[in-house]
Amino acid sequence: MKIFITGISTDVGKTIASAIIVEALKADYWKPIQAGDLENSDSHKIKSYISNHKTTIHENSYKLNTPASPHLAAELDGITIVLNQIKEPNPDSYREKNHLVIEGAGGVFVPLNDKDCVIDLIKKDYKVIVVSRHYLGSINHTLLTIEALKNRKINIAGIIFNGDENKSSESIILKMSGVKCIGRIEQEPYFDKAVIREYADLFRENLLNL
Repeated sequence: MKIFITGISTDVGKTIASAIIVEALKADYWKPIQAGDLENSDSHKIKSYISNHKTTIHENSYKLNTPASPHLAAELDGITIVLNQIKEPNPDSYREKNHLVIEGAGGVFVPLNDKDCVIDLIKKDYKVIVVSRHYLGSINHTLLTIEALKNRKINIAGIIFNGDENKSSESIILKMSGVKCIGRIEQEPYFDKAVIREYADLFRENLLNL
């Protein structure tokens, strides 16, 4: 199973959700494009959060120096992101039959170059999990994200809500989208291996049934 993690915006909790899913499935992890924070990248964070020893964390296809939209970060580095140069890890390199978690950058329409966006990274055999966080406008952003994925006939496996609970928002999102909730991540004071492991245990059954 290949699971692509996207968000309704930036800073909604994709990396925390990815860590939980990686730990729950003992899956491998791959972030195709890292923009900024190269010394403390999302791949570094995943490694610090997980407890299992089966996960392989694969190299980014692009490592960009500036914490910005990938198209701009690439331009500042004097390069252009080329979609067909973003190669999914070979199954032989991550143990055939193992799960693979792929983390996107920002939301689905974050540009990679003049014509491609994050949504163009999503392949037909990927199952997409949308990470949503409540703020004014987040219902609209969540439903727009789901609608965009549906328009591309992309397989949406479910949604994870992150942060303080908002029953009204969560209820209307699930009713209007028809997407199932895989779980919710509370507004924790901190995340470490123990907290990630607790959520992995909570989410595991729903993830295995995707």
